[in-house]
Amino acid sequence: MSAIVVPDLRIAAPADAVLDQLGALRNLPGNWSGHGFNLIARPDFQGGNDIFLELNPTDEQLRFSVIGGPIPNRGSQMDDIEIFGVHYLQQIRDHGTGGAIHLEPGVWLNVPPTTEPSQPDTVVRLATIPHGTAVLVQGASLSLNGPPDIGFANTVPFPTGSPEPGPGTQNSFPEYHLSTPNKFRTTPTPRRVTQDVVTNPNSMLVSDIHGQTITATTVLEVSTVTDPRQNTVGGAENIPFLQNNANVSHVSATFWIETVQFPAPYHDRQFLQLQYTQTVFLDFLGLTWPHVTVATLKKVD
Repeated sequence: MSAIVVPDLRIAAPADAVLDQLGALRNLPGNWSGHGFNLIARPDFQGGNDIFLELNPTDEQLRFSVIGGPIPNRGSQMDDIEIFGVHYLQQIRDHGTGGAIHLEPGVWLNVPPTTEPSQPDTVVRLATIPHGTAVLVQGASLSLNGPPDIGFANTVPFPTGSPEPGPGTQNSFPEYHLSTPNKFRTTPTPRRVTQDVVTNPNSMLVSDIHGQTITATTVLEVSTVTDPRQNTVGGAENIPFLQNNANVSHVSATFWIETVQFPAPYHDRQFLQLQYTQTVFLDFLGLTWPHVTVATLKKVD
C-alpha cells in the first residue's frame, strides 16, 4: 500500500495568539463607523481654472479583518521573520449627497525588530486607490496614558521641492477663503465646514474629542518620507496619467486608537475610538497641494 502524502499546511494560530502578535494593531479588527472631512484642490484644466477646491463632510465605514496566520518573510542576511497583520476596506461618502468619494482596500502589518537592516518593530500600511495609485507607508507606534496630542494639518500649497509651510502661513489662493464667494470651490459651503477647518482640518478632530475622557491612546505614525529618527520609509507609484496631471509624491498619516470612558453614571464602561489625519501631497503646476482627510470613528462591533 502506497504512503499517503500530506501537502504542507500553514496552520493558523489560535485567535488570541494572533491578536497578541498584532502588537499596536491589536484593537483594529472589527467595524468602525463615523464622520470626517475631506479637502482636496484638484486640477481643473477642463473647467478653465488651475484648481477646484472640494470640501466634503464625510461619512465613513472602515472594516479590519485579521489575517489568520503568520506571513513568513525569508531572510538572506538574517534569520526569517514572521509578520502579522490585518486587511481592511475603507469606504467614504459625501455626508450631504451620499455620493462615493473614496474606496481603499489595503493591509496593515506589524513588523518585528530586525538586524539586517537594523530596525525596531514597525507598522506598515499598504494601500491601493482606484485613481491609479499604490502606496507603502511605514513608521512607528507609541502608547500614551491619556489623550492624543493632535497637531496642525497644513493645507497651504507650496513650491514642489520646498519645505512644507508652517502654521499661520498665508494662503494666496482665493478658493481657500470662505468669506469670498468663488465658483471654483464647493458651493454652498457645507455645514460644519468653517474657515478654521479649511485652514487646519485637524481642528475638527480636536473638536470631536472635546469633553471626552480618553484614558489610553495607541499612536500609529506612518509616512513615505525616509526619516531614520521616526523609522518612516515608503513610496507611491502612479499611472502615467497621474504622473503628468496630479502626481502623488508622498503621503503621511497619523492614526490614534483611543480608549474612551463613558460619562457618569457609566464611567466604569469604555469604548474604542479611531481618529486619523492623512495628507496626500499632489504635485501639479509646479506646486505641491496638500490633500487632507480626517475622521473620527467609533468601533461598532
